[in-house]
Amino acid sequence: MALNKLNYNSLNATPTASTALSFNSGADGLEASGTGGNWTKIKSLAASSSSTVSFVDGSSSVVFDNTYKEYMFMFINIHPSASAKFSFNLSIDSGSNYNVAKTSSVFRAYHQHTGGSSGLGIQTGLDLAQGTGIQNLGEAIGTSADDSLSGYLHFFEPSSTTYTKHFTAVVSHESGNYSWNAYCGGYANTTSAVDAVQFSMHSGNIDSGTITLYGLT
Repeated sequence: MALNKLNYNSLNATPTASTALSFNSGADGLEASGTGGNWTKIKSLAASSSSTVSFVDGSSSVVFDNTYKEYMFMFINIHPSASAKFSFNLSIDSGSNYNVAKTSSVFRAYHQHTGGSSGLGIQTGLDLAQGTGIQNLGEAIGTSADDSLSGYLHFFEPSSTTYTKHFTAVVSHESGNYSWNAYCGGYANTTSAVDAVQFSMHSGNIDSGTITLYGLT
C-alpha cells in the first residue's frame, strides 16, 4: 500500500470551536467542519428537601419530542435526607402517572477507603422485570455532610411510537467509608412516547443537588 504525503497547502483548518477535520472536494484537501453533534442544555433543576424532581414535556421549556434522538440527565452532588437509593421513573401521560413497565439489569463495584475490602457483582435486588415502580440506580447514598452521588442517565429517543425506550446510567457515590460505582441498563417496555421523567430517593427526600437535562443534536 502506497503512502501519500499530505499537501499542507491544501489545509483549510483554522481552529474553530466545535469543529473537526474532514476531507473536502480536493484530492488531498482537508478543512474544518461540523462535528455532527452537540449537547444542548435544556433545563437544570436544583433539589432542596424535594420528594421528587420532575422533567415534564411542555413544562417550562422541557422538550421530549423528535427535536432530539438522545437525552442526558447529569446528576451533580445528589445528597439524601436519609440513607437511601437514588431512583427514577417514567410517564407517558405528562406526569399524571409514573408507572411505565421497565426491564433492567444492574451491577456495581465497591472499594473500601482503607483498601481492606473490594468487590464487583450483579445486583439482582436492583433489577426490574417488567416492574412499574422506581428504578434504583445503585446502593444507598451515605448521609455524612460530604456524602453525595454524581453521574448520568442516557435516554434514547423517548418520543418514538415504534420502539421501546432504552436507557443506560452510571453513578458514583460514597457510603460507609466505601466508594461505589454502579451501572444500570434497560428499556421501558412501551411504544408510547415517554414525555416525563421523575427522580426521587427510594425513601426520604433529595436534600440537595442539581439535575441538568441535555439534548443531543
